Amino acid sequence: MSARPEAVTATYLGTATALLRIGGLTVLTDPALDPAPADYPGARPLHRTAGPALTAAELPPVDLVLLSHDQHADNLDATGREVLAGAGLVLTTPEGAARLGGRAEGLAPWESRTVTAGGTTVTVTATPARHGPEGTEPVTGPVTGFVVAYGGGTLYVSGDTVRHDALAEIGARFRIGTAFLHLGDAHFPSTGDRAFSMSAGDGAEFARTLGARTVIPLHFDSWDHLAEDPARITEAFAAPDLAGRLRWLRPGVPEAL
Repeated sequence: MSARPEAVTATYLGTATALLRIGGLTVLTDPALDPAPADYPGARPLHRTAGPALTAAELPPVDLVLLSHDQHADNLDATGREVLAGAGLVLTTPEGAARLGGRAEGLAPWESRTVTAGGTTVTVTATPARHGPEGTEPVTGPVTGFVVAYGGGTLYVSGDTVRHDALAEIGARFRIGTAFLHLGDAHFPSTGDRAFSMSAGDGAEFARTLGARTVIPLHFDSWDHLAEDPARITEAFAAPDLAGRLRWLRPGVPEAL
């Protein structure tokens, strides 16, 4: 990692897509960049209600994409795949990397990769994630989170996951400064009350075990299946032991972390 502290900014683009600038390194998470409205057919159809805060054409050159999974359009859509083709490196699950080919590399949980661009070096470690209740993995497919360690700090991006025991080890292994948590309490009519991402309450409980100084919500808007009122996130993080940890990013606006 770089010896000097790196300046870090984050720009929220919508859903699970964020543009991070870590020193001279440009990172994009889960690029879902199609315009809205848009429909994606399948066993669990998806409907996008709002487009991204920045279009693909407005993005700077991307050095690194952190892709939690490639199976679902709210994490990777047609425009996002075009962005992947021009990125320096894509880190994702081993299964996703095999499907994507090209510059995609797969990381199993706790595997790490050192990445250097623009004079900045980071170490990316894949972390456990599970995209639904236990037993749904054959349907939802594999997913991963990421810890990014850089000169001066550590970020965590949860990926689409529900709370489960394996997440506890992340806080035990790393001292997280800023955590980007995928929330939204994703539900589908065909699967009843089973959730496929964390709710506001889940995110608050996870924040307690994770120990992050700052929590930034992602994956809570712009799609029909993400129906939880964002006000519930603010409410869940109003508990005295979480006071001051929650931070909302303004869409399309770079903000220093």
